[in-house]
Order: sequence, then C-alpha cells, then structure tokens
Amino acid sequence: MPEQNIISLVAANVQISLKQVETVIELFSEGATIPFIARYRKDKTGGLDEVQIEKIQEEHKRLQQFFQLKASIEESITKQGKMAPVLQEQLNKATTVATLEDIYLPFKPKRKTKSQTARENGLEPLATQILEQKNIDIEAVAASFLNETITDAQTALQGARDIIAETINEDAEIRARLRYLFEQKAIFQSKVLTDKATDGIKFKDYFDFQEPVTKIPSHRILAILRGFLEGFLRISIAPNEEDAIAIIEGKYITGFGSSSVEQIKKAIKDAYKRLLQPSLESELRTALKLKADEEAIQVFAENLKQLLLSAPLGSKRILAIDPGYRTGCKVVCLDETGTLLHHDLIYIHKPSKKQQSTTVILKLIQQYHMQVFAIGDGTAGRETEQFIKQIQTGLPVFLVNEDGASIYSASEIAREEFGDYDVTVRGAVSIGRRLMDPLAELVKIEPKNIGVGQYQHDVNQFRLKEKLDQTIVNCVNAVGVNINTASKHLLSYVSGIGPTLAAQIIEYRNNIGNFSDRKQILNVPRLGQKTFEQCAGFLRIPQSNNPLDTSAVHPEAYPIVEQIAKDLETDVQHIIGNESLLKTIQPSKYISETIGTLTIQDIISELKKPGLDPRNEIGQFEFAGIYSIEDVNPGDILPGIVTNITRFGAFVNIGVKQDGLVHISEIAHRYISDPSEALKLNDKVKVKILEVDAVRKRIALSIKQADEKDASQKSHKPHPEKQQNKDLSHLSVTDALSFLKKKFGK
Repeated sequence: MPEQNIISLVAANVQISLKQVETVIELFSEGATIPFIARYRKDKTGGLDEVQIEKIQEEHKRLQQFFQLKASIEESITKQGKMAPVLQEQLNKATTVATLEDIYLPFKPKRKTKSQTARENGLEPLATQILEQKNIDIEAVAASFLNETITDAQTALQGARDIIAETINEDAEIRARLRYLFEQKAIFQSKVLTDKATDGIKFKDYFDFQEPVTKIPSHRILAILRGFLEGFLRISIAPNEEDAIAIIEGKYITGFGSSSVEQIKKAIKDAYKRLLQPSLESELRTALKLKADEEAIQVFAENLKQLLLSAPLGSKRILAIDPGYRTGCKVVCLDETGTLLHHDLIYIHKPSKKQQSTTVILKLIQQYHMQVFAIGDGTAGRETEQFIKQIQTGLPVFLVNEDGASIYSASEIAREEFGDYDVTVRGAVSIGRRLMDPLAELVKIEPKNIGVGQYQHDVNQFRLKEKLDQTIVNCVNAVGVNINTASKHLLSYVSGIGPTLAAQIIEYRNNIGNFSDRKQILNVPRLGQKTFEQCAGFLRIPQSNNPLDTSAVHPEAYPIVEQIAKDLETDVQHIIGNESLLKTIQPSKYISETIGTLTIQDIISELKKPGLDPRNEIGQFEFAGIYSIEDVNPGDILPGIVTNITRFGAFVNIGVKQDGLVHISEIAHRYISDPSEALKLNDKVKVKILEVDAVRKRIALSIKQADEKDASQKSHKPHPEKQQNKDLSHLSVTDALSFLKKKFGK
C-alpha cells in the first residue's frame, strides 16, 4: 500500500488530523526524536504531546507490518497460480492480521494432513457428494471408492469426513464467526495438575478457577499463565461447545433426512474439537496475553515515570549509609557533585561498637562538612535511622529507596565508575546519589530491577524494554541535563545522542575541560549539525556566558530572544526572570514562517523561569516509632509512603520492612477504576491497619478508613497481644494475594 494511504489510516485510527500525522511522520523520517518534536516543533504538529506522538509512531509501525504481511501473502498465492478477483477483494478488505491469516490458510504450505492423504486416495468426490446432502445411500456410494488403500466403506467415509473437516477449518467466514464467539463468550478456566497442589501452593487461588474473558483483568491473566508455564496449572479458554457447533451447522447443514447429514455432523464436531478450538483458543490466549502485557507494561511505565521524576535534594554534601547487621554499615561521604570523598565501615548493631560508630559519624561530619544523611531503606534501614537520630547531629535524615542498588553495584556501569572499590561502597554511593538526583542515578539501572512493576518478568521483554527506554528518554529530556556534570549513561538518553556520542562527549570533556557554551558541543567528534539540533535544547551549561544556555530555549530561537531584548531596549540577561517586562511582549510581533505562536509562548514561559526543574521539591518524612511487623496492630493509624501502584491496589511502606497493600476498594470513598486516579508513587499517606498476618508477612491497609472519627483514638504503640489468622477475604482478591506472594515470598 502507498505510504500516503498508510498515513491516512494512522490518522483515522489514532483520531488525530491527517496534517498533524503527516508532519510527525515526516519529522521522524528526518531523524527527529519524540522529545524534540513535542518540545520544539509544536507549531508544525499543532501542539501534540509525547503520548500522542508515540501513538502515531506505534500505529504507523503496526500498519507498515500489516501491509508487509498482506503483500507477502498476495505474492505467495500469486506464485501458486491461485489468485482470483474474489480472493484479492477479500484481502483488500481485511483489516486485521487474523483475517489475513484466515484467508491465507488454505494456501499456506503445511505438513501432510489427514485431508491430504484422503485426497491422494481419491476421496474428494465422495466428500463433495456428502456436502451436497442429496437423498442417497451414502454408504453404498462410499463402497464404490474402495481400492488397495481404502478397504471398506467406513474407511472411505472417514477419509471424506477428514476432507470436510479441513474445509470447515479453512473457511474464513466460519473462523471469523467463531473468533467473535470466543472473544465474547469464552470462559477462562484453570485447574491444578494432578500431584502438583503442594509444589504449586502459591497458585492455590487458581486451582479451580473460572472467569469470562470479557471480565478477567490483565494481572489475573498473567498470574494464571505463570502457573501454566511453570507446570502447575492446566488452562482452557473456550465458549460453550454447543454454541460453536451450532454456528458451523448453521452454514453446512442444508439437507434434511439425508444419510449425508450425519456424516457432516461428525465432520463438524471433529473440525471443531481437533482443528478449530485448539487454533482459536491458542490465538485468543495469545491476544489476551498481548493485551495483559500492554497493560502491565503501561503500569510499569507510569510508575517508572513517577519514580524517575521523584523530588531531588540537589547539590548537598551527603553522608550515605548502606545498612547491614552482621557485615556492618558501609558509610560514604559525597561532595555536592556526588564525587566519593571517603568510605568507612561501622557496626551500630553491636552494643560494644556503638560508641565507636558514633565517634566515626561525628568525625566524618566535621571533616567533610556533611549536610545530609541518606540511609538505605532495606535490611536494618529503620534501625540505622534510629541510631543516627539518637546522635542528635541536627542534620536532616532521609530514608532512600534502595531497590536495584545491589544490581547497580555489581554492574559494568558501577565497575566503570568505581573499579577500585567493592560492591558495598558502590551501593552506598548509589544510595547517596539517588537522594541528590534520583533521575541521574536510576538511569544506570535496568528499569525492571527497580521494583515498581507488575508481573514485569512475565511480559514481552522486548516490548517492555522499548516502552521503558522511551519513558526514560521522555523523563530525562523533560528535566534537562547539565552537560558538564552528567554521566555517560544519563547523556545517552538525551534526544539524538545515544551511548556512542555520550562516550565521545565525556572524552571531550575529560580532555578539553568543561563546555563553556552550547556552540562548543559541535566540536565533539562525530556530533553533526543534525544531532546538535536534536540535543542542544535539552543540554544545560550553567557556567556559560550566554544566559540562554542554561535554559530550555533552543539555540535556533536565540535570535528571537535577542530581538525581543532589543525591542525592550535591554539585553537578554535583564529580561530573564523579569515578569513585568515579559508581560509586555506581543507574541504576534515575532511570528514568522518558521516560528509560530506556540513556540513564542514557550520561549516567554521559559524566560520567566529559565531551566526550572519540573520536579517537586523534596520533603522530609517521619515513620511512626515501629520497626517490625510484630509492632503492627489492626486499628493503628500510621504514616506511609506509596512505593508501588498496580491495577488492583497500591503498596505502602509503613516502616516495617514489609510493604502493606491498600486494595483498590480501600483507597478512596468514591469509586475508582484504577488506583492511579487517586495516588502517585511517593505520595505520603495515612493508613489504617486492617489485617496483619505476621507468619505470611502480609499487611492489609486502608486509606479511606484512616480518617474515620475514631482514628485519633487508635494507639501507634505495639500491643502486647497479637491478633492472628484474620480472614482477609473481604479485602484481598485473588490477584492481590498472588502479588503479595510474589513480593514477599512463601
């Protein structure tokens, strides 16, 4: 299909105007990236954002693949000499891959089938006579087809039924109608395999389970499929067999009273059970998995975006601690740029060494002028926090999410940065740098190891990486990057750069020194004008003599800003941040063939607060005075931080090592279909403890009940008596339990 026709279909499918879609596709063909198009080509696209541009890109790619498949099928059928006008028309009308494959099925090369064997034995005329359903003695007719291979009438009839069954299976109309039946009426069922109940106990909720495919949520599909793939469950996805048979009979049974009808009914049942049902069930399972993958990937991408855009502390001298019991706590001192100044080891959990540890901490604060504590929130994190606060240094103390820090510390990236230090030092540095700038540090870790996903190891890994990489790119470019301090890994996500040029930039910086203005970026080997166009607006140079180099104003727009300053009878430096002057600007005065209203408005907004970080400011947070699940009691009202959001609820850290689950029904007083409607990652919330299962390490929480009248009367102190074996059924759905098992183990 011509490219223009594909673009028209893209516009119709994503419901964006044809002109906008044409512009985006043209910009992509010129090498433009999504962040660049969204930020600096608004006038051309009509203000499309990253999400809309990404939809256009994905739909364009999907349709190109669809029409490539169609062309391949047409070529194959034509080479076989079987292309006919009716067949071509069917192919032209096809809108899905499934429809194309249905049409192609009779012409698709296949292994030898029962039907082919029957045809080779001369039984096709018998099958034709049976399908005609005339009032004949079909067994007598079948006897006339005997030969050396076909020795009796029943064998002949069986062969004829095999031919009819394959004919039914390859009937595109029947397949389409049955596919619709599967999509609308199929039941997703799972049962435990014999002798697998003990080993597969974590899938107990699905030992005898069924739910309509139209209602089953994506996370439950992934949970069941995991049980199936691990060999604990058997599954089936099918509608009522009688309904399916009735659809086929409605087309193929045309006679009454003929002895042929019974033969056709047998062939229909065989066609459905042996050929159609397995094929359509597999197809539907694949479609459900694909849909579930996309939803899980979207959940992960949303969480990752919120995590990457977490509030940064900024340039502070940080004393970071990676807590530990037996092996001690690794301590590192970082300067304002995240450079490692010193590392040490203390044993705060050994009474005999507490005083020595206190002395070390106080000495490091004084010697390296430390300003802030960053403590990993994993094992021994709360206890370490308690120890540091007891020293009463007066410095702020932050607990830092350390998910993935151990992955980073053993990675090639960490070895490049800290090859002379062991993994414990690297992990502590990562914790400190995460507090300073979460985005700059988290880009060094494979996203799926960060811990904010939903069944991320079960989904299509290529698609997951593709989506998460684009999420990182969008976040990095939304914030902007200081080219003089950024790591190679952070620079690689800047629009147009990539790993190779990022390494070239670092090498240039190491050899020549810091960049003094944006134009100097063009001196980097192999970084041409086109790449400069893509990346320059996202790179910041705070030390530049040109004040615009620290802003998101693109160099191509510098002449406009200079003209604005000239018209205001001042210089660029004096209009930056000067809202009273900026209010006097008339945008229409600066519109040209290449610069439109949206770009002028963006420039003015940027001049008001140049280089403004879109992330929130960080705030301190205090957990309640509890440190283990044994300290938690039903009825307690506690502060917490949202650490993960899924489609069925949110996980909240209340400071006791095990995150609790707030089921979607306990998030808000109003109805919500998705927890993200009410919550974001890192939100600070009050939660009421509903249920505690210390043995299985599960905590059920409620946000909406935390503000009830009696909430203030609940004690936060540990109770001497614990309530055990509470019924969680009214709060936790099967998928929530499965997720808890995955998160906290057996």
